[in-house]
Amino acid sequence: MKTLQELTRPNIWALKPYSSARDEYKGISASVFLDANESPFNMPHNRYPDPLQIELKKKLSQIKHVPIENMFLGNGSDEAIDLVFRAFCEPRIDNVVAIDPTYGMYLVCAEVNDVEYRKVLLDEHFQFTADKLLAATDENTKLIFLCSPNNPTGNDLCQAEIEKLLKSFEGLVIVDEAYIDFSSQQSFLARLGEFPNLIVLQTFSKAWASAAIRLGMAFASCEVIGIMNKIKYPYNVNQLTQKQALDMLHRYHEIVGWVKNLQSEREHLEDVFKQLDCVLEIYPSDANFFLARVTDAVAIYNYLVAKGIIVRNRHSVSLCNNCLRVTVGTRNENNKLVEALQTYKPE
Repeated sequence: MKTLQELTRPNIWALKPYSSARDEYKGISASVFLDANESPFNMPHNRYPDPLQIELKKKLSQIKHVPIENMFLGNGSDEAIDLVFRAFCEPRIDNVVAIDPTYGMYLVCAEVNDVEYRKVLLDEHFQFTADKLLAATDENTKLIFLCSPNNPTGNDLCQAEIEKLLKSFEGLVIVDEAYIDFSSQQSFLARLGEFPNLIVLQTFSKAWASAAIRLGMAFASCEVIGIMNKIKYPYNVNQLTQKQALDMLHRYHEIVGWVKNLQSEREHLEDVFKQLDCVLEIYPSDANFFLARVTDAVAIYNYLVAKGIIVRNRHSVSLCNNCLRVTVGTRNENNKLVEALQTYKPE
């Protein structure tokens, strides 16, 4: 791996971060706050939130078994994705490499930050090899993006190939584990100390059933986290989100039950889908959704929309010709989808 200074944009490395009012009296117990030009009315929403979300991170550390200095919390995982571009990629000079197909925000963030984005097509089993990704890199490649379980394909990526990539690539490898809670594969969180060039992304939007609060997590070496904290907006996670996330963390055992329910429901729905005339193939999934190849994705998608049932049409995505991505819902929601597909008649 290159040194962190070599990977970081020079202006970011030299940047003196903004110091918020709440940063300047750490370790001091205070009861009168006249430092941040806040209103004294409408407690508790009149006060700025903790800029580093320490209370939330302490509880999260107990569940994820990761020290708080190795955590970054942001406005969804999208903030963390954008920050690594801003921190490490020089516009119009550096580039990133990613598997294809995968989560679309990697490309969007690359384009917003004016960074070249190089796609490496997955094979017919939706897998990659480290050698193919490495062959797409050059001296200006700063980041490689992997999503495992992958979106929209639903499958875990080969851990041996991820390990090979981490050992061989001189830049940073981002492993997006948004759907890891639904997988039987072990998270890479336990191996952060082994790979200083590893960044793991997770989210409250999926297994934690909290997409509305927009809370994403990034885990990495304390040095990488320090760079991300250096350039984030001072109060990037609002107080309402921090409180709701803490409430959800206290319901951890309930969330575990939700995950098991969705895993079971996914298997049931996949079995039912295999019996449908309009379904040609179900791809193996390790997430809370699955990819299905159908007879006519566009026609079936429009037919379902007309019935008020929304799935995701992935027909235009690489390797996903005539594919629909189906999120697993409640048994009642899933039954409505199946009933609609059972009565579908091609025109």
